[in-house]
Amino acid sequence: MTDAQADVVPGLEAALGVRFNDHDLALTALTHRSYLNEVAEPDTGDNERMEFLGDALLDFVAGRYLYEQLPAAREGELTALRAALVCEGALAGYARQLGLGQYLRLGRGENSSGGRDRSAILCNAFEALVGALYLDAGMAVVEAFVLDYLAPELTAVLAEQHVKDAKSRFQEFAQRRWQVTPEYRTVSESGPDHEKWFVVAVALDDEVWGVGEGRSKTAAAREAAGAALEKVDAGSPAATDGDAY
Repeated sequence: MTDAQADVVPGLEAALGVRFNDHDLALTALTHRSYLNEVAEPDTGDNERMEFLGDALLDFVAGRYLYEQLPAAREGELTALRAALVCEGALAGYARQLGLGQYLRLGRGENSSGGRDRSAILCNAFEALVGALYLDAGMAVVEAFVLDYLAPELTAVLAEQHVKDAKSRFQEFAQRRWQVTPEYRTVSESGPDHEKWFVVAVALDDEVWGVGEGRSKTAAAREAAGAALEKVDAGSPAATDGDAY
C-alpha cells in the first residue's frame, strides 16, 4: 500500500464498514481529476469512469427497490421517485452522511475553494464509490450499502409528497370556505448557504394557521400547510365559523 492509500483508504473503510480487497479501486473512487493535474506520476486515474458505472448501478438498485416496495405504483410515479432518490442533491446528501468529502483527493485549488463540500463533486464521488464497491465485492455488497441510504430517503420523499398534497388540499379548503388564498410568509432563515434552514407560516388574512420548517422555503411551506390541515381536522372554530373572516 502506498503512502497515499495509507492516508485515506483505512479511514474510508472504517466509515463504510467494508474492507476493500483491491485498495486501488477505493483510491480511484476518491480521486478527482483536479488532483491528477498537480501530480507528476499519478498512482491512479480519476474517478470519472467509475462514476459512470456507479450511476448505472444506483439507477438499477433504486429501480428494483421501488418496484418491490411499491407494487401499486405506476411507471411514471416509479420513474419520478427513482429520480428523487438518485438526483445530485440526494447523492451529495448521502456522501455528507458518510463523511466522504474528508477522504477525497483534490487539487489544491479545488480543495481551497470548498470542493470537499461541493454537491457536484460529492455526488460524483458517491457514484464512483458505488462503482468501486461493485468491482471489488459484487452486487450484494453494493445493494446492502446503497439501501442504507435509499430506504430512509424514500420514506422522507413519500412523506414530503403527502405534505405537498396537504398544501393543495388546504388551498382548496380556504378558497371553498372563504374565497381566500393562503399566504405563505418566511418567518426566519438560518445556517450557511449550503445548509439553510427555513421557518414558514401560512396565514389566511392575518390569522396564522400553521408553521413549518425545512431545508427550503418550499419544504417549510408544505409542512406549514400540513399543520394547517391538522387544525382544520381538529375542528378549529375558524374552520367552522364562516363569520370568522
